Amino acid sequence: MYSPGGGLRSLVGTPASSALHSFEPHPIVGDAWEALRRSLVFFRGQPLGTIAAFDHASEEVLNYDQVFVRDFVPSALAFLMNGEPEIVRHFLLKTLLLQGWEKKVDRFKLGEGAMPASFKVLHDSKKGVDTLHADFGESAIGRVAPVDSGFWWIILLRAYTKSTGDLTLAETPECQKGMRLILSLCLSEGFDTFPTLLCADGCCMIDRRMGVYGYPIEIQALFFMALRCALQLLKHDNEGKEFVERIATRLHALSYHMRSYYWLDFQQLNDIYRYKTEEYSHTAVNKFNVIPDSIPDWLFDFMPCQGGFFIGNVSPARMDFRWFALGNMIAILSSLATPEQSTAIMDLIEERWEELIGEMPLKICYPAIENHEWRIVTGCDPKNTRWSYHNGGSWPVLLWLLTAACIKTGRPQIARRAIDLAERRLLKDGWPEYYDGKLGRYVGKQARKFQTWSIAGYLVAKMMLEDPSHLGMISLEEDKAMKPVLKRSASWTN
Repeated sequence: MYSPGGGLRSLVGTPASSALHSFEPHPIVGDAWEALRRSLVFFRGQPLGTIAAFDHASEEVLNYDQVFVRDFVPSALAFLMNGEPEIVRHFLLKTLLLQGWEKKVDRFKLGEGAMPASFKVLHDSKKGVDTLHADFGESAIGRVAPVDSGFWWIILLRAYTKSTGDLTLAETPECQKGMRLILSLCLSEGFDTFPTLLCADGCCMIDRRMGVYGYPIEIQALFFMALRCALQLLKHDNEGKEFVERIATRLHALSYHMRSYYWLDFQQLNDIYRYKTEEYSHTAVNKFNVIPDSIPDWLFDFMPCQGGFFIGNVSPARMDFRWFALGNMIAILSSLATPEQSTAIMDLIEERWEELIGEMPLKICYPAIENHEWRIVTGCDPKNTRWSYHNGGSWPVLLWLLTAACIKTGRPQIARRAIDLAERRLLKDGWPEYYDGKLGRYVGKQARKFQTWSIAGYLVAKMMLEDPSHLGMISLEEDKAMKPVLKRSASWTN
């Protein structure tokens, strides 16, 4: 199955999807499409991507005039849903070429399969030549390479394939090699005793120091989804067959680990609260030696009787109990979450609407860290003060992920309610990057206006709600071969 509308093209900036429906689109939809098209970047006459923000009022451009792999995903989905796949095709092929560049930070060489965080098109008007400049982390704030770029690239390649019904791009030697290089990086064997990926702070959407080092939920969920997408796209030839086998083995271990140790609901919280410590041998229940006193006070009131979520991080003597939106939404879309867990995540969002949605969807994480803990965890980062930016800020781009998860779980009314909230302010406020405050009431103190992924995220959410068949681009059905989640209990053994 693939999404309809593959042959449609918009006329005079009108979204093709609106022609498929008898009702009038919301007045801001047209403005959103105009703003999205203004953000397009051209390379040798062909559209290649969208810049991060088109904010003329901002004095500092920084890297917001670049095309980010991560940021382009909602733009790409919007164009695919609107019957404009060529933009996405050009993007996939050009980033693949950039992957082949030699990547160095100071005197250290990065892995061959690393994808760039972003790239910029440089126009030489005198010579009439366009060139590309890529950033693999050597120019980034904090000098951290993005782990998620390669995963998003594989996910987007599958979305393109599902949308167009065209397998020829994914089956080219270049794309097959690109996938294998990404997989070689993340499937390599080392000293890890867990199937999760060890990552630094700043390697994902939360691209500053926020205490997500270790095994952050966002990366693990994207890793899981990318592996499942690659399993569908890789050829079963001599080179691909080995990776298919390695992926299948890793997926079983990863799904078991995440569903068992990252999942938290009322019962699991009560079990952790009663944990014994200093347990030795394979029969230990408290396998990571988590001290029950480390459970934060806010969690006991936050956890409803009905509902649950994947916590932020699990590693020795540490559980990061914060809620992270992107990781939980991707867990639903990739079927990392079981159907029961997906339902529980939606229950949590409804039960804790004020905390997670408030006046502007959607909290990137909850709760905010404050005071001395904020100083230690963020390194006194002035941008990540409480309820701002990554530290409990509200990000409109997450609206498309919330909508997709709502449709998949049969709860479109949640998405409709969230979109209604966003429509009251997004255009009026100039499509901000993020909002601040406990309820997301204030435009972020350093938020860029006309943030492209805020615009594209809204459009994708609207189009999916109008035509739920678009969900097939970004959603994976449950793999029945995956082992079910195993509950923690005193009698549980390996």
